[in-house]
Amino acid sequence: MKIRKAVICAAGWGTRFLPITRSQPKEMLPLVDKPVIQYTVEEAINSGIEQIVLVTALGKRAIEDYFDRCFELEYFLEQRRETKLLKRMRELSNLADICYIRQKEQLGLGHAILTASTVIGAGSFSLALRLISFLLLLLI
Repeated sequence: MKIRKAVICAAGWGTRFLPITRSQPKEMLPLVDKPVIQYTVEEAINSGIEQIVLVTALGKRAIEDYFDRCFELEYFLEQRRETKLLKRMRELSNLADICYIRQKEQLGLGHAILTASTVIGAGSFSLALRLISFLLLLLI
């Protein structure tokens, strides 16, 4: 049986990276030319995952906005004939079928996975753990 769904937990407070994570989710911190969460999503896609469930929390809207389309920006880039940037923006929003579940209370990893269970259902799924922390440790 091929695993087609992945859960990526991105609901933590990011206390190890305070004070920067007070205003920006740790998952959105840049590593070279993209935020670390994008590496996780791309790795899941390259592994054959078709649907990604991102468990987020209060203050993580930047993650949702990052993977979503921005028609106003696309229009602006189109008007300026910035075709390479426009192509990159559209590719980013088409990376995968991503849905978001908000963990209303941060009660740990088990609770985050339980929060995603309504979308995952009874089938098998992949769980991305600590990849984001690992990538950030490379910076230290």
